[in-house]
Amino acid sequence: TSPTTSNIETEPDYFPDEVVSSKLVGGVGTYTVTSGDTIRLVAARLGVTRQHLIKLNRLDTASYLKIGQKLTYNNRKIIPKRMQDGIVVNIPDRTLYFFQHGKLSKSMPVALGTSVKNPKYVWQTPVGKFKITAKQKDPTWFIPPSIKSEMEDSGKEVISIVPPGPMNPLGKYAMKTSISGILIHSTTKPWSIYSFASHGCIRVYPADMVDFFKEVKINTPGEIIYKPVKLAITETGRIFLEVHNDVYRKGTNVVDEAKRMILNQNISDRVDWKKFGTVTRQKFGVAEDITM
Repeated sequence: TSPTTSNIETEPDYFPDEVVSSKLVGGVGTYTVTSGDTIRLVAARLGVTRQHLIKLNRLDTASYLKIGQKLTYNNRKIIPKRMQDGIVVNIPDRTLYFFQHGKLSKSMPVALGTSVKNPKYVWQTPVGKFKITAKQKDPTWFIPPSIKSEMEDSGKEVISIVPPGPMNPLGKYAMKTSISGILIHSTTKPWSIYSFASHGCIRVYPADMVDFFKEVKINTPGEIIYKPVKLAITETGRIFLEVHNDVYRKGTNVVDEAKRMILNQNISDRVDWKKFGTVTRQKFGVAEDITM
């Protein structure tokens, strides 16, 4: 669905904004290919880019994956912001972080609003605080006017309602947020996860959505943020840097932002600047150790 104006909620149980995190999630792992897997689907499931899987495993993009094939991946992320209880979505890293009792309960790759510029439509996912206002299993999709207009412009049949079922893009579970037009929902296009492909809504991998839907309660708070650069200093003093593209072209120079964060923490002398250059140039979206 599509964003319009944000209904911003003030919520008392947010932790203060942390410029530097100390927490990492994910890491290096091995995935075993099963029936029906493609590079795109596996990348979506793991929350990494296709290019990451291809490069790390020296894959031929023209060849098919084989059942039983082992794929190495690294989906290490820096937790961008913490909450006591609630949901944080960081747009550049296409990840949803769910907190319970002050601790990260789960993190999941998601699909977000497309970054493609269109003079008539803006499908970018908006930033802002929200609450979960409704939950629905087997939802009906009431198509908003903006998407109906897009259907008409592209010569498609204009419809107003999509009933529950395999043709419903919301999948089996949907949660409404207090930001107008923005849902958190499962999807019939699992390969689209970890991309910018929606009309603004937050798509969750179907298998991830099952437990998440059960655990999230009405009035659960949340926030959508935009942090293309994240820095972490772990409890053992290791320095991690995670850099993404400024996908919505908000004007962030990621190299300058990363340098600024490092200078503000007075850790310049502990940084391997060659590694820094590689991370900021590649923008793979993986938290990399840049400690000297």
